[in-house]
Amino acid sequence: MLILLQTDMTGAAADAITAGEGSEITLSFLELAIKGGWVMIPILLLSVVAIYIFFERFFAINKASKMDINFMNRIKDYIHEGKLESAHALCQSFKNPIARMIEKGINRIGRPLNDVSAAIENVGKLEIYKLEKGLPVLATCAGGAPMLGFLGTVMGMVRAFYDMSMSGNNIDVSLLSGGIYTALITTVAGLIVGILAYFAYNILVSNVEKVVFKLEAHSTEFMDLLNEPVKR
Repeated sequence: MLILLQTDMTGAAADAITAGEGSEITLSFLELAIKGGWVMIPILLLSVVAIYIFFERFFAINKASKMDINFMNRIKDYIHEGKLESAHALCQSFKNPIARMIEKGINRIGRPLNDVSAAIENVGKLEIYKLEKGLPVLATCAGGAPMLGFLGTVMGMVRAFYDMSMSGNNIDVSLLSGGIYTALITTVAGLIVGILAYFAYNILVSNVEKVVFKLEAHSTEFMDLLNEPVKR
């Protein structure tokens, strides 16, 4: 009889362990975000802003970098032939920074070369400023999100220790562990947003530098064109 009782107890314990192993506790992303507290709201807003700026600037910069490889050759032919109106119309047919910069130079033909160069340079600076629009905000997201995450963690730790101090002699480890667990969620969220925003910022800066290089190359080519001796 005792052996049968021990066998039944062992089987029940095994069933309980099996049931415990089968019922895993899972948390959805929304539940994790809610546990992070109100700090998760600005972190989420920063992530939305960072995503919007990255994709909007990415496509805008890529569009600005595209240019017909024969553009400068056609401009050169028109200027040599004295067809400034055709060169002007060709620039207006391309909606990108390079064409607008060369168009300003064409409009200044006949003036001193220093004035032409200064006009082209001013247009180039304006176009670069337009391309970099939003990048400071993206950099702020990259630096601000982790700081907000750490703020949420510190606030959670303070609350956890406060709860422990208010519990008196009935100190429960779950009070501290639960508070730390909730607090660290904000750190994880902030670091994820900050790291992704940091990589996105550097990608956009690299693409802008490529456009800047093209602007400088085309402006130099245009000024060399104006400095060429007139063929007779």
